[in-house]
Amino acid sequence: MTTSLPAPTPAPASPDPAVSARLPVFPWDRLEPFKATAAAHPDGIVDLSVGTPVDPVPELVRQALTDAADSPGYPTVWGTPALRDAIVDWCGRRLGARGLTHSHVLPVVGSKELVAWLPTQLGLGAGDRVAYPRLAYPTYEVGARLTGAEPVPYESVVELDPRGLRLLWLNSPSNPTGRVQGKEALREAVAWAREHGVLVFSDECYLELGWEADPVSVLHPEVCGGSYEGIVAVHSLSKRSNLAGYRAAFAVGDSAVLGELLQIRKHGGMMSPAPVQAAAVAALGDDTHVARQRERYAARRAALRGALEANGFRIEHSEASLYLWATRDEPCWDTVRELSERGILVAPGEFYGAAGERFVRIAFTATDERVRDAVRRLTA
Repeated sequence: MTTSLPAPTPAPASPDPAVSARLPVFPWDRLEPFKATAAAHPDGIVDLSVGTPVDPVPELVRQALTDAADSPGYPTVWGTPALRDAIVDWCGRRLGARGLTHSHVLPVVGSKELVAWLPTQLGLGAGDRVAYPRLAYPTYEVGARLTGAEPVPYESVVELDPRGLRLLWLNSPSNPTGRVQGKEALREAVAWAREHGVLVFSDECYLELGWEADPVSVLHPEVCGGSYEGIVAVHSLSKRSNLAGYRAAFAVGDSAVLGELLQIRKHGGMMSPAPVQAAAVAALGDDTHVARQRERYAARRAALRGALEANGFRIEHSEASLYLWATRDEPCWDTVRELSERGILVAPGEFYGAAGERFVRIAFTATDERVRDAVRRLTA
């Protein structure tokens, strides 16, 4: 008699490594050995590598969060009417945007989430192209690669090949360089994109942190001509209000584009928590805490810039944002290594594109005490 063997148990499904294989090595992992060197300094590490806020969350924002803590129901992806009102009001007051309605705004769960998943949510894929500045936040490239589109770094928008180009990222003030694009340059980019039917998303998360320039939004009527067709601006409360831990950001612009994204994001449950929405309303309605935070950053920026220049660094651009774009005309990893031996950790410019290989990005988001220590070490 023949005995049949039991059928083999199917192997459990596993993630397709082909997805992660599309992506570059996570840049901050490469900095870990230098972080260990800096941490071994007798007086501790001064971490100027990541622009993460260190100052307290404003009291009125914390109070709003606390007051909304009893929120047992599901929040909505579109946000509360109060949040949409606050976004519209702030865009009119700060950006000069006119004629905005609730249909022109969309809250998002932090700006990085939007940047990473936007090409996917727009339905882009193989054969499509996504353009972003040649020195740029790495997540623009990641978003393109996640959906199988071709990432295209550019020096000049008007020199891009428009064939297959579906999404154009602008970034002013720039991360990492702090460079600010003026009204004329932004107007030219918007006009070019409209001529070629390319959707524009403008990352303006550092707009309230101009030092030697007054950054302008693509939503300003002198840039967009009073029409939001084909353009969307992205803003965040992480830097201006110390809310990086809250994940509060929003997109503003073309109502047709944002309406489509809203439908998609409803299905995905991509909603900000109700207490965070209430906190964002408070943050957007108050300019006093923003001015106070700017004063803190201005003092830290001035101290670090002076110490770096005294130490042989040249600062380029850096007229806005939370960073100094610095070089000693040597490979960036040599600079990272030498500073780590002094207990100072900075970001290599190579993280932001090949054009940054001889620069480092230095954040001035450390506490006053840590900034003073960095200045002492640089000028010793």
